[in-house]
Amino acid sequence: MIDLLFTLDYEIYGNGAGRLGELVYEPAEKLKEIFRKWNCRFVAFVEAVEFERIEACQADPAVGLVRRQIRELHEEGFEIGLHLHPQWSRARYQQGRWQLDESEYNLCVLAPERITEIVAGALHYLRAVLGEPSFTPLSFRAGNWLFQPTRAAAAVLAGQGIRIDSSVFKGGLLHTHGLDYRPAMRNGYYWRFEADVNREQPAGPWVEVPIYTEMVPFWKMRTSKRMGLNQGLGLGGQSLRRKFSRALDLMRFHYPLKLDFCRMTLAELIAMTDGILRQDQQNPAQYRPVVAIGHTKDLADYETIDAFLGYLRSKAIAVETFQGIYPKLSAEGELAGARAPASGTAARAC
Repeated sequence: MIDLLFTLDYEIYGNGAGRLGELVYEPAEKLKEIFRKWNCRFVAFVEAVEFERIEACQADPAVGLVRRQIRELHEEGFEIGLHLHPQWSRARYQQGRWQLDESEYNLCVLAPERITEIVAGALHYLRAVLGEPSFTPLSFRAGNWLFQPTRAAAAVLAGQGIRIDSSVFKGGLLHTHGLDYRPAMRNGYYWRFEADVNREQPAGPWVEVPIYTEMVPFWKMRTSKRMGLNQGLGLGGQSLRRKFSRALDLMRFHYPLKLDFCRMTLAELIAMTDGILRQDQQNPAQYRPVVAIGHTKDLADYETIDAFLGYLRSKAIAVETFQGIYPKLSAEGELAGARAPASGTAARAC
């Protein structure tokens, strides 16, 4: 059985460049209309710390529209997940430019007290935006996928009631920050964990539902659509060291290709999904939650997304949210009663 989850990283560029209207609000509105057409819902991973700083510094007049959009998404059954780039927490806005605190780039290497402070601030902002003082997101995605070393951050987030992570992309390797998700390749479509996101622990409080990837020859990463998006605003200004580290990440014969509904062509999306369907036909009893990723700042080809939703409907593949699949994530049902879905309109499958 296959459920496909569309997850959207709801944010501007990682260096603070860009405007909310163009990179967040307008693309998310268009995507919302497409999903409404198919009576489907996606998961919006809202970068709460980023928006709180933009609002506090009065750096972008469209932040009010973003606030309203987050609330409307929640009310209409789109899942609101937590996304954190902690370098925004102490960001300063000077002369029209953001100065981010790169020393806090990876939440997981910070002191537990600092992690608690950042997470609490993000949740406070989301609760204020939604007008729900008790709101707690079910799902989390780490900024730049950095959920290593896992123990301290996982403990803080789990203590707040968050239960599902979707930061891992199997085969992932980022030398600069010590990210290595290659050990996760031995795991299944999802697994429980506690102190190490790569290591399955049946009694762990967390469930990892990774971004779906396939290992492909490195040259398959250089499609015209993907390279065109890489030329977008916000990729400049990297240090020579970071560029060198990124080159090391890519110096492999095979590289993890994410199921990215913004960066892949319709043919690529269908080909990858057809492969999953073939696996499902061989073992239909296995549950396969498949996570696709996209970014508001990458949204441009809406026709492909519309057509892909049509393809999924033709193949009877349900489009779900983490809230919708949470009861299915254990065949014995022990997860189903661990935490009720967050409040809001129930998610509807496609």
